[in-house]
Amino acid sequence: MSFLRKLFRATPTPTIDGAFSPSPLAIKLGTSSTTDYDGGAYAKPYVGRKNRLLMICTEERNMTMANGKKFSTGNHPVEMGLPMLHLMNAGFEIDIVTPTGRPVAIEAWAMPTEDADVKRLFRDYADAFANPGSLAEFVARKMDDAAPYAAVYIPGGHGAMLGLPDNADVGKVLHWAHEEGLFTLALCHGPAALLAAKTEKGFLYDGYQMTVFPDSVDKQTPMIGYLPGPMPWWVCEKLTALGAQISNTKADASCHIDRRLITGASPKAANAFGRLAAETLLK
Repeated sequence: MSFLRKLFRATPTPTIDGAFSPSPLAIKLGTSSTTDYDGGAYAKPYVGRKNRLLMICTEERNMTMANGKKFSTGNHPVEMGLPMLHLMNAGFEIDIVTPTGRPVAIEAWAMPTEDADVKRLFRDYADAFANPGSLAEFVARKMDDAAPYAAVYIPGGHGAMLGLPDNADVGKVLHWAHEEGLFTLALCHGPAALLAAKTEKGFLYDGYQMTVFPDSVDKQTPMIGYLPGPMPWWVCEKLTALGAQISNTKADASCHIDRRLITGASPKAANAFGRLAAETLLK
């Protein structure tokens, strides 16, 4: 097996901090140098008081897999970037926060290096990603019914499974958004953060339909060296155990709206998810 992995370049790549990024084969099969971004044109961008979105990102880099090896992850640049472009073009401003205000962790190996729009976005927001706001401070000082927010946005990447699903402040923001009638947007592994909305009274999204990156695909990716080992836990399994209904079975471009929750299935859904979110908020 090790010979075949080397032959097909399916061995995960070591990082300087002792973790692993995806293998050359996995990078070739699972990422692209360009995206399907459609330009994000909107005839009538939003003009009004609720013109901001709160984007909750992970600040944690390495995921410890079931075999003890660490996967170098973070937020996926396409899953974060394309919806940002759509939402900004639709007239919304985006406030970036991490749990404590540490820099946003980004999966640099997934950056679409030949996509001018995405590259420009990450140049323009480099300082915001390096110096985000603190979610803890937002909860303590800014979370009220007068806040000018239209939605809470949780981008994907396996990093969304780190530090967000069990964060009390994430849970408070999700409940606040629900009570205030804000939309909640979550893409790919982003719905993992919805687990924070479980309290002794139950799960906020019990009975909701959503699209999420499938556990079945996460179970296959170690074979091509995308992950350095089996996942420590499974997102869809935990969500369905709490009553969520996952409507997709493939890592495809499917998206879904259930009440004020908008979800997308994978990086392939990033453009469609961004447009769906923007058009829904504009309504």
